[in-house]
Amino acid sequence: MRLAGDPLPDTAAMIRVDHAGEYGAARIYAGQLAVMGNRAAISPEIARMAQQEEKHLEAFDRLIRERRVRPTLLMPIWHAAGFALGAASALAGPKAAMAVTAAVETEIDRHYQAQRDQLDGDDPELEAMIADFQEEELEHRDTALDHGAEQAPGWPLMSALIRLGCRAAIRISERI
Repeated sequence: MRLAGDPLPDTAAMIRVDHAGEYGAARIYAGQLAVMGNRAAISPEIARMAQQEEKHLEAFDRLIRERRVRPTLLMPIWHAAGFALGAASALAGPKAAMAVTAAVETEIDRHYQAQRDQLDGDDPELEAMIADFQEEELEHRDTALDHGAEQAPGWPLMSALIRLGCRAAIRISERI
C-alpha cells in the first residue's frame, strides 16, 4: 500500500507506453502473417494472437482519447520496426517467429507486472485492464514456447536482444 507522501504513479506514461507496445505487437503479427499467410501450421495461432493484440490496442486507443494522453511521437518508428521484426522472423521460419513472440511477451509480462505493482489500487480501471492483458500475453508466450520458440537458431542471443530492444522501446515511449 502507498504511504502518505509517496508519489502517485504516472498513469499517462503508462497508457502512452502500453498503447505503443500493443501497437508494436500488432505490427509484429501483421509482419509475420504478411510473410506466412495461412500457409504455415502456426498461422492460425498467430492470427488468433493478432486479434487479441488488436483488442488490447483498441482498449488503449480508448484510454488515450478519454484521458487525453498524448501518444508517443515514435509511432511511425514502431509501425515500421514492428512489421520488419515480424516479417524478418517469419522469413527465418515458424520457430524464429515464435522466438520473437516468446521474447517480447516475456518482457511485456515483466513490464505489466511492474505497472500493476506501481499502481497498487490507485487506478482500478487501468490496473484491471493491465491484469487482463497480462494474462493473455502470458498465454501468447506459452503458445510460442509450445511451438518451438526455444528451438529457433540462436534462441538465447535472439531472445536477449529482443528483450533488450523491448526494454529500450518501453523507456523511450514513456517519455517521447
